[in-house]
Amino acid sequence: MPVDRIACIEAFSVRLPRDAAAVTGTAGTPAALAASGFDYRWSETSSTLYSVNFEAALVKVTLESGSAGWGDAQAPLAPDVACLIMDQLLRPAVEGQDFDGSPDTVRSLRNRMYSTMRVRGQTGGFMLDAIAGVDIALWDLAGKARGTSVADLLSSSAPKSRIPCYLSGLPGATNTDRVERAREAWDAGFRIFKLFYDRTEEELFDLIDRLRAALGPEVSIAVDALWRLDGASAGSFCKKLDDRGALWLECPLAPEFPEDHADLAAEIRTPIALGECYRTRYELAPFLASGCAQWLQPDIGRCGITEAAGLARDVGASARIVPHISIAMGPQIAAALQFAAASSNVGLAEYNPAVFSVANRYLHRPLQVAGAEYLVPAGPGLGVELDESAIRAVAGSIDVT
Repeated sequence: MPVDRIACIEAFSVRLPRDAAAVTGTAGTPAALAASGFDYRWSETSSTLYSVNFEAALVKVTLESGSAGWGDAQAPLAPDVACLIMDQLLRPAVEGQDFDGSPDTVRSLRNRMYSTMRVRGQTGGFMLDAIAGVDIALWDLAGKARGTSVADLLSSSAPKSRIPCYLSGLPGATNTDRVERAREAWDAGFRIFKLFYDRTEEELFDLIDRLRAALGPEVSIAVDALWRLDGASAGSFCKKLDDRGALWLECPLAPEFPEDHADLAAEIRTPIALGECYRTRYELAPFLASGCAQWLQPDIGRCGITEAAGLARDVGASARIVPHISIAMGPQIAAALQFAAASSNVGLAEYNPAVFSVANRYLHRPLQVAGAEYLVPAGPGLGVELDESAIRAVAGSIDVT
């Protein structure tokens, strides 16, 4: 195959206004936000900033031949930061490099980007988010160069064409409202629901009990604790989850404490789920060593396709993998689906209707959910085509040259 070269990388910082109240309880705004004059506001229940906008960092990688691939870094806040890293640090590492469309070349370029600031301690956070965006774009290019899907490039067997999904969050002012939303989703085929611990403990367990009463024994309910638990509160909280047969408990404790997670996992029956905070297998290593996480939730917009595929290979059948899909545009969602389609230990993915509808607004052919299953996009690369003119109309292009 003729060798092409990477001609340029262009980053786009996206901020889209949205009705924050309407999406409270879902991805990106899982809890009510305190009043503030800033677009970034403090959560009323968890120690975290959230944006009132829909924010993303998109990246376009173009070859000298003119072929282009698109990526999407996880950037629910400050997308300018990821874009500036792409422009000032990743362009010098990647532009001008040979590109033959092989998976080995993509992996080599990802490792080259990782090495740019490694000795300076920049091996996580915004740096890895930016790398993930470019990594996704490179896989998109690789698939296009080889005339096949990313899933085909990743897998030695036929990839899956459908990925079951769970409904992430139930918006509504009251538990009655939320149960009604769940009934509508149930009628559409959903059987797995994730609830955020976004209000009081009593309100959360009342909602679980109401959902079980309304939907019956077939319903599966997972809980995202939003890192709100600690040594004093985790025991009684988790006993209530155990008694209710929760599918998993996500993000129970502060992410810096793997030993505390291991201790908690040993004390409870409910499986622990984690992964969205971590960008590499190095960060996840202590959690994997203890076996405390039975569900792993890599966010492809933070770790990229290369690292997610490596994680899936490493853990094998020791844990179930369910991609975390939060605020994301089309390339990031498609990347998660291509990864899921290629990975034997992925049988479920996160779904948020509000995010999905925004992402589809900027695609020529929308991504699809049928019943409670994603349809893996067909076609070369990621299988999606961004409406570039629409993106340029709403985004800022980061270019300091």
